[in-house]
Formats: sequence, structure tokens, C-alpha cells
Amino acid sequence: MRKEIHPAYNFVIFMDINSGFKFLTRSSISSKETMKWEDGQTYPLVRVEVSSQSHPFFTGNFTFVGTGGRVEKFMKKYNIQKKS
Repeated sequence: MRKEIHPAYNFVIFMDINSGFKFLTRSSISSKETMKWEDGQTYPLVRVEVSSQSHPFFTGNFTFVGTGGRVEKFMKKYNIQKKS
């Protein structure tokens, strides 16, 4: 394997900004933010919007969006008459 062609692979803390859930793993991502972990070490911190603690598939909190009537709402909003 050639030297110096791969990114640095270090420990990183990922934090879900919606639920506050944090986990420590290894990644090649870099960050200027740091955070102290439970072991007393300081690691780079990466904030994510969705994790297994906030994603509807894993939590079971599904929200269904109704798609019916979108065309009618658009036409009513812009006062467009339907051609027959």
C-alpha cells in the first residue's frame, strides 16, 4: 500500500442535533469543533441532523404526508381555471 494517499482515519464523535444522541466511532471526516468524551479524551465533533435515535424508520414515529389535492391547491392558489 502506498504511503500518504489515504485520508487520516481517527476517532470522531457524531452528535445528533435533534435528539442529543452521541456516539464515538472512527472516520476520515475532519472538524474544527471538539468535545470531551466519557473516557476523558478530546475528539473532533461532527453534528448530524439524523441518526438512529431520530430517524422515523428506527423510532417508529412515521408521519404520512397526504399527496391528494396538490394540483387543485396550486390552481386555487394562483387562480387558474381548469380547461375542460
